[in-house]
Amino acid sequence: MNTAVATPSRAFALPEPDTNPAPPLVMRLVRDFGAAWVDETSVAAWSAGGGDRVVLLAGDPVRFPEGQDVAAVLPELMKNFPNRFQVAVVPRDSEDAVARRYGSQRWPTLLFFRDGQYVTAIAGMQDWDVYLHGVAAALAMPPSRAPTIGIPVVSKTGASDSGCH
Repeated sequence: MNTAVATPSRAFALPEPDTNPAPPLVMRLVRDFGAAWVDETSVAAWSAGGGDRVVLLAGDPVRFPEGQDVAAVLPELMKNFPNRFQVAVVPRDSEDAVARRYGSQRWPTLLFFRDGQYVTAIAGMQDWDVYLHGVAAALAMPPSRAPTIGIPVVSKTGASDSGCH
């Protein structure tokens, strides 16, 4: 286990949901690779903990079995990018809320954050080379707006205060 990754993540550990226990490969991320449990109330604080952070939305293992494949591949990505990012997983009963918050519409998804700001997402199970390129790109790109943030309001210079008319 990489203690440099595990120690800060433990501060955000949530109990495993009793009604919907996590699949073994997701549990392995927490147990063996220092992943934190985060939900819709803690994901922002955890992602603001500093540096690059990756959140796994694995999805329902029956409907989206490739989510377990991503949970198996994630430790290999961590090895290929040593000490570059910390990992968190979302309990199944909180995934929909986290997905809505960050505009994820596909399962599984890896959400990338830097210093508390959304960067990008990689959705679905990918070929190894695609993952390597995608993670390298995500770790190099600047933060961006999450896809769920609405259309920016732009005021026009000289516009009247009369509302929309």
